[in-house]
Amino acid sequence: MIFAGISEFVTGDLTDWVIGVIETIGYLGVAFLVSLENVFPPIPSEVVLPLAGFTASQGDATLWGMILAATAGSVVGAWILYGISAAIGPVRLRAFILRYSRWFGIKATDLDRSEAWFDDHSGIAVLVCRCIPLIRSLVSLPAGFRRMNLVSFTLYTAIGSAVWNVLLIGAGYLLGDRWDVVGQWIDVLQYIVIAAILGLLGWWVWTRFISSQARTQRAAASRSEGK
Repeated sequence: MIFAGISEFVTGDLTDWVIGVIETIGYLGVAFLVSLENVFPPIPSEVVLPLAGFTASQGDATLWGMILAATAGSVVGAWILYGISAAIGPVRLRAFILRYSRWFGIKATDLDRSEAWFDDHSGIAVLVCRCIPLIRSLVSLPAGFRRMNLVSFTLYTAIGSAVWNVLLIGAGYLLGDRWDVVGQWIDVLQYIVIAAILGLLGWWVWTRFISSQARTQRAAASRSEGK
């Protein structure tokens, strides 16, 4: 049932597949889908979680059971991404970034500062990011690259994921057969996040490549390399 549904996903019948998985294997289906969503973003939590809440409202499962299943799935999915990035490790990542740093305006000191910041704030970063659309799963990558303490990573991931799951599953539970409205709310949040990311990207490009200070620094660096 589960892996046969992949073909349905490929043909665009994602929502029906999600419904089928949850209806067929309940808690395990929710845990599986949320875990997959962490690794494979096209599986949308705004479909899985409200639908889990709706299923609970129909008496086919309990609300807290669905929340626990979703949180367990979130942790498992986060472990997978953490493991992949931890296997690459900070040394390889740093060497790769510095190799192509001039193309992105990144200096070794920038990398040092970002690594130090994450090491000092890794707990709150994981906790908060697990509640933000689009970057919920991605925060597992820097945590793995920096090889954040696995116990702390698991704890903060579980807490942040539980908050997200309570909100979306609870909304689906309260809305009943209108559970799909939650997706519209999440779409708005995603647009806000995208706007914020684009704004930060624009600021980065301006300060590193376009501003007069950036041009002066590049000219000075070129003269220094020419000596």
